[in-house]
Amino acid sequence: MGSPTFAKRMSRLGTESAFEVLAKAKSLEAQGKDIIHLEIGQPDFSTPMNVCEAAFKAMKDGHTGYCPSAGIPEFREVVAQHISETRGVEIHPDEVTVTPGAKPIIFFTILALIDEGDEVIYPEPGFPVYESVIDFIGGKAVPLALREEVDFRFRIEDLVDSITERTKLLILNSPQNPTGGILTAEDIAAIAELAQEHNFYILTDEVYSRLLYEGTHQSILSLPGMQERTILIEGHSKTYAMTGWRLGYGVAPRPIADKITQLTINSNSCTATFTQIAGIEALTGPQTFVTQMVTEFRKRRDAIVEGLNAIDGISCIKPLGSFYVFPNVTKLPLSCETLADYLMDEAGVALLPGTAFGKYGDGYLRLSYANSLENIEKALHRIETAIAKL
Repeated sequence: MGSPTFAKRMSRLGTESAFEVLAKAKSLEAQGKDIIHLEIGQPDFSTPMNVCEAAFKAMKDGHTGYCPSAGIPEFREVVAQHISETRGVEIHPDEVTVTPGAKPIIFFTILALIDEGDEVIYPEPGFPVYESVIDFIGGKAVPLALREEVDFRFRIEDLVDSITERTKLLILNSPQNPTGGILTAEDIAAIAELAQEHNFYILTDEVYSRLLYEGTHQSILSLPGMQERTILIEGHSKTYAMTGWRLGYGVAPRPIADKITQLTINSNSCTATFTQIAGIEALTGPQTFVTQMVTEFRKRRDAIVEGLNAIDGISCIKPLGSFYVFPNVTKLPLSCETLADYLMDEAGVALLPGTAFGKYGDGYLRLSYANSLENIEKALHRIETAIAKL
């Protein structure tokens, strides 16, 4: 049999470079090379033991079968209460859909709302899955530049210029991957006004909402008139160091939540029951783990920003949220892609070029400081030594 003939849509589906770089780094490690991992957005903390014990007990108690596709009622109720309290709006459990990780909410929302030719505005540099899924569905992906000069926010005038009569959806991500930027309350108020004026939906990705170093989290869901046009993405992966557990959820108006559930039924059936029971414990149990993790991330952030700014040819602004830095490397003699490869091969430091997050990421690198302070300092020394050789 010859080579398979794939559907044309597959050519429009992108990838997530962090996993590709991770695979390359693991291959080099298998060959005996020492690699420091700053490429993957994964907390290096273990899931809190009370959460693990809740899952163990749930499995021992027999909670290992199918469950309702939208999620078990107990978890949906806890999520609804949590979002109601933290976003200041009344959320009903029927507006919550639980998925294996937060990514399906991105996919299912775009699949449910976007017809071929509809325009979706998304932040760039941004999480690569946004553009990938828009293209895959047949929508028109409209990048909205995040600019270093405004702390990696987008300018409202740029958003205004991007809106057309075909605009159906705007994706927000704050705190942001890959830059660590956050939208201000003034930004969000202006965005809400535009969404209502031009009648488009908002998909707000808030998976880093608890990983904030200054101020309080601002959600567009909280603003008057926005609940009926907002789909919120949240999850446990980052906040509770549960990346491998695959536990995320969406909060949306009931008609949209029903469509997301319908897509869940047709794809993965349901999210593991014992994982959701563990998720209840995460949200309702002690929150000291989150506080301690954020405190540690702040120390690492300060160390990596200071260290990067001490290297000739690199400048780095201090991120306000998430666990990424996005240093400017335009003064160095290599492109960001070549530089990322060079630092992997020469210095044994795995990181990502800014272009892994779109064309507006050109001239930058993304480093995750979800690694120990010791490893971060070792990586900084290696980077400085390697760059001095250029």
